Amino acid sequence: MPAKGSNTVAKAFQMLELLGEHPEGISAAAAAEATGHPFSTGYRLLGGLVESGYADFDPVSKLYTLGLEVFRLSQKVAHRRGFTGAAKELLRTLTRTTGESSILSVRQGNASLTVLTVDGPQYRTTTDPGDQAPLHTSALGQVLLAFDPEHDAVIDALDLTPRTPNSITDPARLREKVARIRELGWAGQSEENDIGMNALAVPVLDLDGRLLAALALAAPVFRRSLDELIELVPQLTETATQVAARLPR
Repeated sequence: MPAKGSNTVAKAFQMLELLGEHPEGISAAAAAEATGHPFSTGYRLLGGLVESGYADFDPVSKLYTLGLEVFRLSQKVAHRRGFTGAAKELLRTLTRTTGESSILSVRQGNASLTVLTVDGPQYRTTTDPGDQAPLHTSALGQVLLAFDPEHDAVIDALDLTPRTPNSITDPARLREKVARIRELGWAGQSEENDIGMNALAVPVLDLDGRLLAALALAAPVFRRSLDELIELVPQLTETATQVAARLPR
């Protein structure tokens, strides 16, 4: 993990990001090595995070993990942005009427960031709030990419590393798919982001056509084919319109 800054605050945030990438926990020595800091610096940063509640330390395993204070702050951000209060019930209704898991994501750099999920009654989603996925592999990411006015330049800057054998890795193919998504108004993907999962996503646009987020339905391939998910485009689009009307601008 390359260093993002030399001051203490930047180092602390860098360490937080590292902990987020290791939900199973990471030792002080491994954390220091990954961030490029001396052991003493890494140990001091982790100690400060533990003291403030942003990290937890297991004295048995000697591993550090994210603390509940991070969760508390994330919930405050979600509430302020309207994701929880405005959209949660709409996603619950969407899942109840379609029988499939619903996911709301926003753009974060060259990735889609999951902000809300509602699991289907028979199958859990493969993403949780706070998870990121590459723009080129997930239906959510592809929608966020397609409705970016600078999508062509973004594609040039993307690292098209595959997540599965079905992921798009050719810039020309990705441009073709982006053009099709813009024409159709939705993105569908089958096992491009996770083996065994199909997904369908639409943009969440404000009245001026500005992209706010992306909304998706996800289903395991044995439950619903991509063509069957596409039949749910009207319901998905209607929910996206309702979400957009409730989100703060």
